[in-house]
Amino acid sequence: MKKTRRKISKPRIINRDGGFNVLRIGASNYRWRDPYHLLLTLCWYKTLALISFGYILANTLFALAYLAGGDGIENARPGNFLDAFFFSVQTMASIGYGAMYPKTFYTNILVTIESLLGLMGLAMATGLMFARFSLPKARVMFSHVAVITPHNDMPTLMLRVANERQNWILEAQVRVTLVRSEISKEGDVMRRFYDMSLLRSHSPLFALSWTIMHPIDETSPLYGISSEEMFEDEMEVLVTFTGLDETVSQTIHARHSYVAEEILWNMRFVDILSKTHEGRRSIDYSRFHDVISIGD
Repeated sequence: MKKTRRKISKPRIINRDGGFNVLRIGASNYRWRDPYHLLLTLCWYKTLALISFGYILANTLFALAYLAGGDGIENARPGNFLDAFFFSVQTMASIGYGAMYPKTFYTNILVTIESLLGLMGLAMATGLMFARFSLPKARVMFSHVAVITPHNDMPTLMLRVANERQNWILEAQVRVTLVRSEISKEGDVMRRFYDMSLLRSHSPLFALSWTIMHPIDETSPLYGISSEEMFEDEMEVLVTFTGLDETVSQTIHARHSYVAEEILWNMRFVDILSKTHEGRRSIDYSRFHDVISIGD
């Protein structure tokens, strides 16, 4: 019988209860109270745009301050904003071409203040850029879906992870948790967390692919649960991954979650490991997310 393969495309964004998708009503905007963390978490183009805006704004303010002092810049056109602005740029960057220079006490005081602030700003921007570049990030790929399929005659929840880099991750560990909504005897709705035991939660060396398996036995929080109940109780499977990157010798971590509609029943993952004619082991990442029916 010809096997039918189901190709899983990248799922749409789903509003989950975890992470940043929660609407925080009544909470203060704490992100602006922690600017360093904010600049580390912003995307690159927003960070560069914010630094550029601050640089232009600072030079604009100093240019206006120079103009307020009258004709205090030698070889600059009196009252010309562009000359004052570019003189501010040269001062803040410690360039000093020599064509324009301060000639009054007021201007020298402004130059002193701007030079100090320019050194501080350059140090902060350099540190921020270095921190962003040196921040260890995991290139761990999670399968777009999880499946529930028999394994050794036991219903088993399976998902796949892979290392996208061509290096080793040492002492890799995976933890899987079930989150579900429950109603207490008093009628209060709560989100409860249940740890899910794994057949193997630790790998001393992780380089290619790893199938995470949770047996659904009597001790499993999924025991006796149907797909309809998973939707009704808003169940979500949280997966956290940690390990030591061999290249940078730093701990990396990654996380992913699967809501009820991303957990497929009576399906299994397509085999992606094989050997070439030369006997080398190969992995087909183009089929990493593909599943087939267990009847195929």
